Amino acid sequence: MATRTKRGERRADALSRERIVEAAIEILDAGGESALTIRALTARLATGTGAIYHHVANMNELFAAATGDVIASAMTDVVSVADPREAIRATALAVFDATDSHPWAGSQLSREPWQPAFLQIAESLGRHLQVLGVPQRAQFDCGSALGNYILGVAGQNAARTRLHPHDRSAVLEDIAARWAQLDPDKYPIMRQVATQLPEHDDRAQFLVGIDLILAGITTVLTRES
Repeated sequence: MATRTKRGERRADALSRERIVEAAIEILDAGGESALTIRALTARLATGTGAIYHHVANMNELFAAATGDVIASAMTDVVSVADPREAIRATALAVFDATDSHPWAGSQLSREPWQPAFLQIAESLGRHLQVLGVPQRAQFDCGSALGNYILGVAGQNAARTRLHPHDRSAVLEDIAARWAQLDPDKYPIMRQVATQLPEHDDRAQFLVGIDLILAGITTVLTRES
């Protein structure tokens, strides 16, 4: 029994939490959320279940840690942006790019708003709103508008990737073709959008949304001044 315990301790000590999270991200990037199982993780790390659970309590904690690692890495350069509006745009784009590269992270962010990754995003937005001069009584509303938009887009992109993981352009062309055939009297706007859909830039369009919210926040500042 003592020998078995010592071997288990050596296995756990040889494996760091950072390496487990790194392996989890590799699995998630390759196969999505359904691919990350304890069996897949132990196989990749050539270890046992006990060694994994020595560092993480459960799979929910591991998902949260992987998401936190991705978001923290993406936001490393945001702190150097001095102008608050540009810092907000940089924060938003960092999250967009991170969840575009790791769609499962967008799904995870939308699922658990109390996890560290969400708190890091919300704290960053809140601090930049303070520097911008948004009154305290309006900061929650402004931060929520930004956060809901950022996480909403991340969740939508994650859902789209789950449904169509490979050829985005083909999917957009198919949707555009369907919309172009809609009844022109009933859906004139959607038929018009169909001509723009295949070639639009998701990232640029996302940033337009951020700028629209910032323009709205400017009206708050004007009204309060």
